[in-house]
Amino acid sequence: MEALNLNPTTTPKSCLPKTYFLKAPLLPCTFKPKFSPHNCQIHRRSFKKTPFSLTTACKLKTPQDNKKNNTKSNKIAKQIILSEGEPPPLAEESGGAGGSEEAPAKLGSGSGVMGLVKRLPRRILSVLSYLPLAIGEMFAIAGLMALGTFIDQGEAPDFYFDKYPESNPVLGIFTWRWVLTLGFDHMFTSPIFLALLALLGASLMACTYTTQIPLVKVARRWNFLQSSEAINKQEFSESLPRASIQDLGVVLMGAGYEVFLKGPSLYAFRGLAGRFAPIGVHLAMLLIMVGGTLSATGSFKGTVTVPQGLNFVIGDVMGPIGFLSKPTEAFNTEVHVNRFYMTYYDSGEVSQFYTDLSLLDLEGKEVLRKTISVNNPLRYGGITIYQTDWSISALQVLKDNEGPFNLAVAPLKINGDKKLYGTFLPVGDVNSPDVKGISMLARDLQSIVLYDQEGKFAGIRRPSSKLPIEIDGTKVVIVDAIGSSGLDLKTDPGVPVVYAGFGALMLTTCISFLSHSQIWAIQDGTAVIVGGKTNRAKGEFPEEMNRLLDRVPELVNSSLSRQSDSIVG
Repeated sequence: MEALNLNPTTTPKSCLPKTYFLKAPLLPCTFKPKFSPHNCQIHRRSFKKTPFSLTTACKLKTPQDNKKNNTKSNKIAKQIILSEGEPPPLAEESGGAGGSEEAPAKLGSGSGVMGLVKRLPRRILSVLSYLPLAIGEMFAIAGLMALGTFIDQGEAPDFYFDKYPESNPVLGIFTWRWVLTLGFDHMFTSPIFLALLALLGASLMACTYTTQIPLVKVARRWNFLQSSEAINKQEFSESLPRASIQDLGVVLMGAGYEVFLKGPSLYAFRGLAGRFAPIGVHLAMLLIMVGGTLSATGSFKGTVTVPQGLNFVIGDVMGPIGFLSKPTEAFNTEVHVNRFYMTYYDSGEVSQFYTDLSLLDLEGKEVLRKTISVNNPLRYGGITIYQTDWSISALQVLKDNEGPFNLAVAPLKINGDKKLYGTFLPVGDVNSPDVKGISMLARDLQSIVLYDQEGKFAGIRRPSSKLPIEIDGTKVVIVDAIGSSGLDLKTDPGVPVVYAGFGALMLTTCISFLSHSQIWAIQDGTAVIVGGKTNRAKGEFPEEMNRLLDRVPELVNSSLSRQSDSIVG
């Protein structure tokens, strides 16, 4: 600070620097610092023939000095912050090569999950937050998931005895003992899979607590560098020989930067959201894992095949999957199959099959009715009913104008994935040990093939056509083919959590690609020393800085003199 000559006829200039927070439009500063004799040191100068004079040298107090002497007589000038919104917490630092971004931040007391993480020993936190460990955990989980798709899930033990026998182990070692002992027959609820999920969750929380949160707290500080040497050590540095630091601040504001001025020093940043995004990514992954765990341990599942016209109670066909499965009131709901029908392609193949369902409460009142099909389920009270399969349960026929009789239909095994169902209409004495009759085969609900007592082809009839056919002296009419609807019922409390986690993961991943850029500058006489760095887009950052610096106007001598006086004064 240059010395000031005291003169009774001249008002002394303030020895305290002015501080601005630039936010367009610029507002006039109305702050008037008080001149205190305690802040000045007075020195006598010897003279011969000149009048007696005094020279004062002002000594600025630092924030550290203010903490030591927090009295009314030793107050320092406060910063003037002109902003449209509430500013982030202020933490000033002088010097330093990089804004001390890697400096440890003081963490506040946490609560909830993060509070539990904070209470863990430091050594455990450092091990859990070790990046290679987290990557290994993710690979192990992915391997178990792939193994779970390879091994049939939820089958009886006899199935694994036959498929993975000890006499012929897979890869020479893998037998049914591996599957049943490690719980690979229910992979996604097995202890080893859930333990790996818990370990990965602990690693994510430890990394968030020890690395991401401190980085964000440091990034939110206003870091003023007070020397040109510190600024020149940044990733990008440049010198503007004839420029004003306030003009630089206006240019940076136009580029979307938050700009702060403190005397001859400037600090600006942009893209702070990119610093918060990694925390969001970790939280989104935790949501996905929590949702998956809820689905694996708190769900119900059931399968039922119901003929047209019959009912079933949801709770009678649903079974718990995990130890967190709890039934709800919706389990008392009764489901009635009003109708089952199909649509066909021109080739005669089945195109789609539909089931008209009614849901009835305990009093028999219909609470919901919907026709479901494949990929169009019914949802009620957290329960989802899917259309997954179909079959034929019975043929309704007239025999010599008697009946109708319901003939039970049985599925027949054939090669491939084609379906075939058969039934038998006895002719003559039904109590005879050598009873004979008419055989009927159906591959769907639109046509029935009939054979006589000798097994010879007799004809084809469509259900509901009411066209009789006479076989071996017996007149037969196919009245109807009664279909059965194959339904899968499921509760999955983790689905909303998983969807929310994936949505948050996509959003935060995109935000994490935003660059967090920081710029420092200092007025050094008539020159402005500028430096900056960014965490991403390191190739584009110097080009952007050069474009911005080219827009800073060059000042003439008179303007530079006035600007220098305004900064010093």
